[in-house]
Amino acid sequence: MINKKDISLRELLRPRHARMAWLVLAIALCVTAALWVLSLRLVEDRTESRFNTQSLQLKTAIEERLLNYEQVLAGSAGLFSVAGEVSREEWRTYIDKVNIDRYYPGIQGIGYTRRIMINELHGHLQELEAEGLEGYVVRPRGLRPEFHPIVYLEPATERNRRAFGYDAYQDPIHRKAIERARDTAGPVVTGKVVLVQEEVAEDQAGFLMYYPVYHGGVVPQSLGERRMLLKGFVFSAFRTNNLLDGIVGLISPFLDVRIYDGSSLGRETLMYGSNLGSLDEDFSFEKTQQIEYGGRTWVIQTRSTPAFDFLASDPRPAIVLGSGILVSLLLFAFALALIRSRVLAQISAGRYRAITEGASNITVVLNRQGRATYVSPSSNTILGYDPDDARDVPSQTRVHSDDWPRLQDGFREALRKPGEQMPVVRARIRDASGEWREMEGSFIAMLDVPGVEGVVLSLRDLTQLRAAQSELHRLAFYDPLTGLANRQLFRDRLAHVVRRSRRSQEPAALMFLDLDGFKRINDTLGHDAGDQLLEHVARWLTGCVREEDSVARLGGDEFVVLLSRISGPEAAAKVAETILRRLCQRVRLNEHEVGITVSIGVTMIPHDSEDPGVLMKYADLAMYRAKERGRNNYQFFTPAMNLQAARRLLQQEELANALDEDRFVLHYQPKVDLHAQQVVGVEAFLRWQHPERGMISAQQFINLAEESGLIIRLGEMALRQACIQIQALERAGFERLRVAVNLSVRQATDQGFLDLFRRIITETGVMPERLELELPAALLNEDPRTLRALLNGLHETGAHLVLDDFGSGACSLAALQQLPLDAVKIDDRFIRDIPYNSNATDVASAVIALARKLRLTVVAEGVETPHQLQFLQDAGCAQCQGNLFSHPLDEDSLISYLVNQYERALIP
Repeated sequence: MINKKDISLRELLRPRHARMAWLVLAIALCVTAALWVLSLRLVEDRTESRFNTQSLQLKTAIEERLLNYEQVLAGSAGLFSVAGEVSREEWRTYIDKVNIDRYYPGIQGIGYTRRIMINELHGHLQELEAEGLEGYVVRPRGLRPEFHPIVYLEPATERNRRAFGYDAYQDPIHRKAIERARDTAGPVVTGKVVLVQEEVAEDQAGFLMYYPVYHGGVVPQSLGERRMLLKGFVFSAFRTNNLLDGIVGLISPFLDVRIYDGSSLGRETLMYGSNLGSLDEDFSFEKTQQIEYGGRTWVIQTRSTPAFDFLASDPRPAIVLGSGILVSLLLFAFALALIRSRVLAQISAGRYRAITEGASNITVVLNRQGRATYVSPSSNTILGYDPDDARDVPSQTRVHSDDWPRLQDGFREALRKPGEQMPVVRARIRDASGEWREMEGSFIAMLDVPGVEGVVLSLRDLTQLRAAQSELHRLAFYDPLTGLANRQLFRDRLAHVVRRSRRSQEPAALMFLDLDGFKRINDTLGHDAGDQLLEHVARWLTGCVREEDSVARLGGDEFVVLLSRISGPEAAAKVAETILRRLCQRVRLNEHEVGITVSIGVTMIPHDSEDPGVLMKYADLAMYRAKERGRNNYQFFTPAMNLQAARRLLQQEELANALDEDRFVLHYQPKVDLHAQQVVGVEAFLRWQHPERGMISAQQFINLAEESGLIIRLGEMALRQACIQIQALERAGFERLRVAVNLSVRQATDQGFLDLFRRIITETGVMPERLELELPAALLNEDPRTLRALLNGLHETGAHLVLDDFGSGACSLAALQQLPLDAVKIDDRFIRDIPYNSNATDVASAVIALARKLRLTVVAEGVETPHQLQFLQDAGCAQCQGNLFSHPLDEDSLISYLVNQYERALIP
C-alpha cells in the first residue's frame, strides 16, 4: 500500500509531473483573460457611445438655442419694419412680452443701435436728453463720419444702463460683425468680447448677435443700397456662462466642456469652460465638433471626467474575471488529482531503480551466496566496467587482499540483521585500468523486499572526494595567482614560529615587503601586466630564502617573509640585502620593459614582540619608514616608530575632529600681473585654526590628510569656500579677479571629483571662468588617458587650469602639449636663490622660455625681493606672487588690501 506522504505538494507541482495541469490552468486563465478583455471592451464601447451621444446632443441644443435667439432678434427687427419708428416705451413693452428671463436664459438684454451721421449728432443728443436720459453721451468720444450708439436696451437694469450711448462700431471685433450683418442682411455673431455691462470681477466671456434694420422696412437688393439705407441694428448681448450652463447641466452634466471662438484652441479664444475635470490630464474619451453660425465658427471640445467614467462603470467584467479564475483553479486542482495518482504509480514502479542507479555511488545487489545479481550503470562512470560485465566487482579478484575480510564480515553481519544499515567499511577496488581506487560503503539486507530480494551494497568513490578536499585546502590557504601561502596560512605559520621561539629563545625574523610604484605599473600597463610582475616577484622571493622559511602574499603588492631560524639581526639584514639585489632589476611586461624596487620592514622575534598581530604591525611600520627613507631599502623596527605611529594616529583623529568642527579657513595671497601692474587674482591657502597652537599652515598637515584620505573632504571644503569668496569679491566690486585653488593628486584622481566640481559651481552659482585649479606636477605621472579625460572635463566647464611646481619632477613635454593647460607656475625653489646663484637664474630663465614656447602663461611664486622681481620681469614672466606684494590675508584683510592697491601703484 502506498502512503500518501510518498509525494509532497511541492514535488507534485513541479513541471515534470504537473505539466499537463499547468497547461490546463494556463489555457483556462487565457480564456478567462480573453473574456475579461472582451467584457471590458464592450463596456468601453457602450461608454464611448454614451459619450458621443451626449456630445452630439450638446451641439444640437446649442445650435437650436442660437436659432431661437435669432428668431427673437428677427421679430425685434420686424417691429421696426412694421411701425417705422419705435418709441422707447413701445420697445420696453415689446421686450417685456418676450419675457427674456424665463424663455431666453443667457441674454443680458435686447437693444437697438441707431445709425447717426456726424451732422445728426447734436440733434440726437438733444433728443435723448428730452427722453429723460440725463448725462447721455456717445462713447467713445471723438469725431467720425457715423456713429452707432446704443439707444434702447431692455430690460433696463442698472447693469444695462451702463451701455447707453456706447458706440460698439469703434471696436474692431464689433465693427467686423456689424459690417457683415449690414452687408448680408442677416444675423451675425461677434467674436469673444467682454460686455460693457460687466463688473471688473465678473469679466466672463460674452458675445453679441446683430440684426440689421433698414429704412423702408424692406431689405434692399444691392450691397450699395444696404449700406446707404441702413437705419441701425437690433442686437442681443449674451454672457456665455449664463447661456451655456443650463444646456450643459441638462444634457451632459458629467462631461468637461470647453468652447473656443475660431479654430485656434487656447486661453485667448476660450469662450466657455465647465471646469468639471482636467482637459489636459485625466480623460478617457474626447470629441471635437464645430458650430457654424452667424459668420463665426465655434469649436466644441468635450472630454470625459472621472465622474462620468464612474457612473458608466459596469461590474460585469469583474464578475467574469473572478468566475474565470475560480473555474481555472478548480480545473487545475482536478488535473492535479489525476496526475498525483499517476505519479504515485510511477514511484512504486521505479523505486528500486531510483535506489540502485545513483550516479555518484555504485549499487550492487548480492544474493545469499554473495554473488552479484545487479550492478548499477554508475560502475561504468566510476570504475570503467560495463554493468553486465561487472558482476564480479565485489569479488576477491577485484578487492585488495587486505580489505577483503572486512567486506566479508560486513556481508555476514547484514544477513544476521536484515533491514539494519551496517557500519561503513572501506576497501580498495581495482578499476578497469588496473589502478586501485579507495572506496567506502555499507550493507543492508533487503531479502524480503519485492524487486530487490538480496543484500544491497552501496559503494562511494573517495578518490574524487580526496582531490576536492585537496583543492579546497589549496584555495583556503594558498594565493591563487602566485601559489604562495595566503594571509590565513601565514598567520598559522607565524604563530607556530613565535611559540617555538618563545620556548627556545632562538631568534626569528619577519619581513614586510611592498613593491615601489606597483600602482603606476598596474594602471598604465593593465592588470594582466601587474599579475605577471607579481608572479615574477613570488618566484624571486622564494629563491632568496631557505626551504624552512615561509613566503606569503597578503594581497595586492604586499608580501611577507618569515625567517624561522636565524642567528641575529645581521643574518636578517643579509637576507634583506639579497632580496633587494634580486628584485632591483628590469623585467619585460606586455612588450614594455619596466624597473621595480621594493621597500622592506624587518622586525625580530621574540625581541620586538611575542604577539603575531603586533609583529605584523611593527613590520608594517618599519616598511613605511623604508618608504619615507627613499624606498629600495630596508629598515628594522624601533620603538620610536611605534610612538610615531601612535602620534600620527592621534593627529589624524584630531584632524578629522577639526574638519567636523569646521576649524579650517582660507587665506588669500594676491597675484600680480607684471605688465598691467595690477592684482589679477588670488591664491587660496588652507589654514587650521587650532585651539591651542593657533593658526597652522597647510604644509604641517597636508601630508597627513593625504595619507588618511581626509584630503577629499578638505579639498571639497576649500573649493566651496573659494566659490563663496568669489561672490564676496564680486559684491565688493572686484568682478574680474580669479581665485586659485590647489588640488592634490589624490583629490584630482578621485573618481567623483569632476562631478563634485560641477555640483559645487552649480550650487554656489559661480562662473567657472573665475576659478583657477592648480594641479601638482606629480599628476602627470598618472594614467595619461584618465588624466586627459579629467582635464578635458574641467576645461569644458570654463575653469582655468594651472600646472603647479613646473620644472620639478618628471614633466613630459608631450603631455604638456596634449593637455588643455592655461598656465604654469614655476616652483619657488628656482626663485629662492635669484639673483645670487647663477645656476638658479639660468634654470629659471630656461623654464620661463620653455613655458612661453608652449604658449602658456608663466606665474612665479615665492617672490620676496625687488631683485627677484626685476629678474622675472626681464625674463618675460607674466605674473608673480609672494611676500614682496603681500602675505596671505584673511577675507576682511584681502578686501582692504585690494581697495588700497587699486588706489596706488602696485609694483614696489
